Amino acid sequence: MTEHPRDTPQFYLTAPSPCPYLPGREERKVFTHLVGERAGHLNDVLTHGGFRRSQSIAYRPACEFCRACVSVRIPVADFRETRGFRRVRKENDDLIGDMRGPVPTAEQYSLFRAYLDSRHSDGGMADMTVLDYAMMVEDSHVRTRLIEYRRRGPDTAINGRGQGPLHAVALTDILADGLSMVYSFYEPDAPARSLGTFLILDHVSKAREMGLPYVYLGYWVDGSPKMDYKRRFMPQERLAPHGWQRVDE
Repeated sequence: MTEHPRDTPQFYLTAPSPCPYLPGREERKVFTHLVGERAGHLNDVLTHGGFRRSQSIAYRPACEFCRACVSVRIPVADFRETRGFRRVRKENDDLIGDMRGPVPTAEQYSLFRAYLDSRHSDGGMADMTVLDYAMMVEDSHVRTRLIEYRRRGPDTAINGRGQGPLHAVALTDILADGLSMVYSFYEPDAPARSLGTFLILDHVSKAREMGLPYVYLGYWVDGSPKMDYKRRFMPQERLAPHGWQRVDE
């Protein structure tokens, strides 16, 4: 069957802008729209090729003189938990992640706002309003879920949900071959919990339970301290010019 031209995605290139990861550099992105019935399939294909999703847009870096941004994914079956990772799991053993539909709430936004104000007050998302947050969650034409993390309760074993205040949230896409972590945020005043690390570890567990081979972490940026944490999850696969390559240390 001949593919109709309207089914072929159109790609666009952004104008140069300051790089948010490496000072003194500029970034450009190539992007396309994820809409319609084929959005899910297109998101799968583009994610395999190093794209990321933001609302109904799929994008990847297209910088002229820099290749520092590298797509990273964890092969679930081979992932090894270090002593430090086991310690993080133990510290958060009282939390349970409930996977639900992409429906924004005031409670989520309150936590999101506290997280931004504490961790990213000078970032590009610092001025996001409650309406901006709702768009981030709802504007998706692919299979997207919100995972809410609360403390385990007496009914958790029955309904799979926690109770009490919200401790963390992950906006996650379910791909044909894995879970793609689009964005996550958590209470900023609990450093001992290492919640950012815990969310990744929990996604590895969830992918394993769902029979999915990968957890996609987005971009690791060599030379960027804020992205260096992704190197700790080994083994991992990084997207190179000739395909995904395994890195063991």
